Amino acid sequence: MTTTLTGTRRPVITAWSAVSPFGVGRDAFAQGLRERRTTHTALAPELAQTSDGTASIVPDFDARSALGKKGTRSMDRVTALAVTAVGALLDDGDRNRTVGTGDRAALALGTTTGSAQSMMDFTRDSLTGQEPFFVDPAKFPNTVMNCAAGQCAIWYQLKGPNATIAGGRVAGLHALSYSRRLLAAGRARTVLTGAAEEFSSARAWLEHHATGGAAASPLGEGCAVLLVEPPAADGEEQPVLAEILAVELGVALDGDVQGVLARTVRRALKNAGVEVAQVSAVARSGAPGAEGEAEIAAVQEVLGAAGAVDLAPAELIGDTGAAAAAFQAAALLVHAADQPGGAAGQIGVITSVDRAGSVGCAVLGLR
Repeated sequence: MTTTLTGTRRPVITAWSAVSPFGVGRDAFAQGLRERRTTHTALAPELAQTSDGTASIVPDFDARSALGKKGTRSMDRVTALAVTAVGALLDDGDRNRTVGTGDRAALALGTTTGSAQSMMDFTRDSLTGQEPFFVDPAKFPNTVMNCAAGQCAIWYQLKGPNATIAGGRVAGLHALSYSRRLLAAGRARTVLTGAAEEFSSARAWLEHHATGGAAASPLGEGCAVLLVEPPAADGEEQPVLAEILAVELGVALDGDVQGVLARTVRRALKNAGVEVAQVSAVARSGAPGAEGEAEIAAVQEVLGAAGAVDLAPAELIGDTGAAAAAFQAAALLVHAADQPGGAAGQIGVITSVDRAGSVGCAVLGLR
């Protein structure tokens, strides 16, 4: 499986922001990475029963404190994380809001299922509520996978295409691939591209049972968003942070995650016109279990000779599920910004694997 190339005019990333266990905003995420600060904290007993007892949670976060009282009474956590992250990006400079909103501003948001907690709570209420099974209708939109993306569009007047893409840990790369196609087809002028995941007792329970109770990485949560645009015309100013050289996706149908990911990375480098020796940084998804071990082996097999910096933000912010690839892209941008004299000419690679068999790779030309 491969994505469509966009020709010589490859899209660029011009801004980004994040709501992460480090805090709200781009600066908080960047500072946390620079300090290599872990964010794992002890959970309440009712949550600790279905995980390893710790998690990485956005500190002191709730919808009302982040966004105010209006429109947040029934807003669930994953929606609040996404709306807050998009708002942080749009507020980080006048240009972002100018080009990132309006009739030709699109949104592509990666997810796993939306909010598992909202789905379970609403279903429980429908079974245990007073006959005829009374439920709170205001909470029904939270059970729909595209609730977060729809709320982002409503809050910030994003009137272009609005897409929610389910892809587990690879969802952020699927969203990035979809954004490239929107721009190549002329369907949008800019695309806010990201992914979101919440921590909840429902997600902890699902992860616990999906792994058979085996020890796994602490769960994390958050949302990261990139502002993706076509390259500017000659003479037009544009604050380019990275060029999206290639995005490749694949599926390990036979369980050979290492082999499929290695081939996907090689295909991405070839389509990007990049040699292995040019790769200066790799951001792995840091997936737990056998998939994560296969990811490490594939990266070493293809890129081991490059001596690239291994970022793996999951080691600090936990397993952020669907949001992982978006945080990996943000980590590469922080790494590029920290290079003395700039990172022009350097290449960053994102790799991702999911236990469902999905794999992905993106190649970024750093600036």
